[in-house]
Amino acid sequence: MNVAVSLSKASWRGFTMKCPNCGQGHLFGRFLKVVDSCEACGEDYAPQRADDLPAYLVIAVVGHLVVPALLAVEIAYSPPAWLQLLIWLPVTGLAALFLLQPVKGTIVGLQWQTGMHGFKAAKCRRDREPRDSAAPLPNLTSKELVR
Repeated sequence: MNVAVSLSKASWRGFTMKCPNCGQGHLFGRFLKVVDSCEACGEDYAPQRADDLPAYLVIAVVGHLVVPALLAVEIAYSPPAWLQLLIWLPVTGLAALFLLQPVKGTIVGLQWQTGMHGFKAAKCRRDREPRDSAAPLPNLTSKELVR
């Protein structure tokens, strides 16, 4: 029996670069190469289609963090252009580099949990499987069971 995985849990597991299904196996074989299947639970990740969405999201997030910081430094200190470039180019590049893999993992977890693209068959299979109950059943009296 499996335990149902919520959207937030699948996304978080993807963000931490772990298998959205079991949370144990590695999601990536190389930097941005998603493994074909989880080494721990065997979940198939061949149908994933993250494409360019992670890059667009990273550009938006990094831009919204770096540009206000750059403008604040410019207004407060007015450093020369070469110093601005020396500071903000590495910050932007490293932030994008460090966020790209977790964001792609989040997108793969989102696709897996919602059954997008080729994950539809896996979602249908998961929905048919019996699950362990995370919450205990309430104590019902015989009158409540008859209703």
